[in-house]
Amino acid sequence: MVVFPLILPTVAGTVLFLAAGRLDLPMVWAVLGVLTVFSVAIVVLCEPGLVRERVRPGPGNRDRFTSRLGTLLLAGHWIVTGLDVGRYQWSPVPLPLQIIGLLGYAAGLGALLWAMRVNPFYSSVVRIQTDRGHRPITTGPYRFVRHPGYTASIVCFFCGGLALGSWLGTALLAVFAAVFIRRTLLEDRLLMNELEGYADYARKVRYRLIPGLF
Repeated sequence: MVVFPLILPTVAGTVLFLAAGRLDLPMVWAVLGVLTVFSVAIVVLCEPGLVRERVRPGPGNRDRFTSRLGTLLLAGHWIVTGLDVGRYQWSPVPLPLQIIGLLGYAAGLGALLWAMRVNPFYSSVVRIQTDRGHRPITTGPYRFVRHPGYTASIVCFFCGGLALGSWLGTALLAVFAAVFIRRTLLEDRLLMNELEGYADYARKVRYRLIPGLF
């Protein structure tokens, strides 16, 4: 678990900088710094069972499609963004918008961390965690929407893309967001059908991602 917080920032930074062909990209460093702080905070602030579940989830994954396609889309985003901001400047984002994006990215990760701290069952896969005493979570951000972590993740996709400085790279993340919306629907249906108490919770918290809308 010691190296877990460094894996994603290291992989992202390696791909981005190799694609860019240069290291003098302050906003890329800023995004990676925020991501590193978030990754360390998961290990420090969240319970060990959640960290283990995210690194090595238990059996019963019902959605391998999202993780496989998501990995390809994320890698493609890093490559296109690196080429854009480092070599070709195909679609530069103005610096003020990048800074706004960075602030939104940090806020989105903060909201995601809140969801993880409140929900010890926030897995990296879609499954019913009978081996961990899975139950509905109704506190924290789960008072407002049923999948606040996914809402925060979608905010991070767009804001992080802007912060990195590539409109093209951000456009790729729109596809990633659509994949996450599909996963939200799939997971919500699974929980409704198979997790005791979730249907009652869903009657009280009506919206999945956006209060008053969806």
